Amino acid sequence: MTERALRLLRQDPRLAELAAFPFAFDLSRTDHVEEVRLASGGPLEAIAGDDSGGTYFVCADGSVLYADSEGSAGVIGDSVDEALEILVGLPGWHDYVRLSPDDGEARILAEVADTEGDFREDCVPELDAHRAELRAALGFPERSPVQLVARLHAALLRTEPDHLLLNAVEHLAYRRLDPHPRPPLWEQVLTRGRTDLALLRTGDRATWDAVAGNRARRVAALRAAQYDRRNTDRALLRHLLKHEASASMSDELRLAVVLVGLYGLAEDLPLLREVHETTYDTWCGLAGLPEEADQVRAWARSFDDSNFGVDPDDEPESTWLELARDLGLIETARTYLIRELDDTGPDAAQLTFLSVELALIGDYTQAIRAQRLHVSLQDTEHGRAAARSRLAELERKAIDGAAAES
Repeated sequence: MTERALRLLRQDPRLAELAAFPFAFDLSRTDHVEEVRLASGGPLEAIAGDDSGGTYFVCADGSVLYADSEGSAGVIGDSVDEALEILVGLPGWHDYVRLSPDDGEARILAEVADTEGDFREDCVPELDAHRAELRAALGFPERSPVQLVARLHAALLRTEPDHLLLNAVEHLAYRRLDPHPRPPLWEQVLTRGRTDLALLRTGDRATWDAVAGNRARRVAALRAAQYDRRNTDRALLRHLLKHEASASMSDELRLAVVLVGLYGLAEDLPLLREVHETTYDTWCGLAGLPEEADQVRAWARSFDDSNFGVDPDDEPESTWLELARDLGLIETARTYLIRELDDTGPDAAQLTFLSVELALIGDYTQAIRAQRLHVSLQDTEHGRAAARSRLAELERKAIDGAAAES
């Protein structure tokens, strides 16, 4: 359904003219400088543009994504109405993408006053009158620049992972429109685990069973407990360990054994020994688990020091990518991998890693891009043959996947 403000602009030439100038939202400019698509494959509709070659797109969730002509993009509103309210209230909004509420009211107001002062002096002395007219006609409240900058800032931070824009031919990602830092991959993934760990700590048994019975949630909670260790977690860790032991040997099973073993309690030894002797794989994977309770803590501490850390940044990215896949955070993983691919130079090992990880999330277009770059780096006939064989395999899978979707 067309939002109210956009509908009014399309119905009233006077309002459409005002929106186009001085507020740079021109309904007649819907041809972007190049073909683009969302990395997620979601729909994208161009609804307006500006005189610098930038284009405003509406995404499936109603968010408005702005793409400039220089290869940068970002969400500027969670709806067309919100985006238009920001454009009308902040006609120099491009100058404010670097601002955040942390900059404070005084700085924000000073920068807006400076930009709009130049705007009035150079080309639009009637800026305030035009803004008041358009605001009234579209039914927008009169918000302060500080409020609008805060809304713009929040919208920009929502760009990724769901609204990552790509060049549709070369499949390169558009740069971020703003310079604000984003959380690392591990933090985005571990958020789910931290939430479940907090729920487990309430002691609700139904929650314990719900989390422990879902492997992705269980693993995420164990990873969260790895980096947030508390003396009061022993019971919930035992519960998670019992469930993880029913799966195959894994790093998380080792982690659960270590976290329980660090308590060094004799009553935990039967459970630890039972897990150790479940299968040949667990016997090998938990090698050296002592027979005596008084030695368990030292063993767990040594195993902990050599296998697990206290800083998520030290964990291989493959750990967080696997957990992202298991948790269904596909767009989070995709965004990370595409950004990494765009930034990767002539590094054959990294390109192989990225190609494999992209194929695991089903993005064969990007996996093929990574593999083609890998092929170009091979300097032996054997290397080229192996790389081309892998490329052919990916291309077949891409064709099969497209056929299955049609």
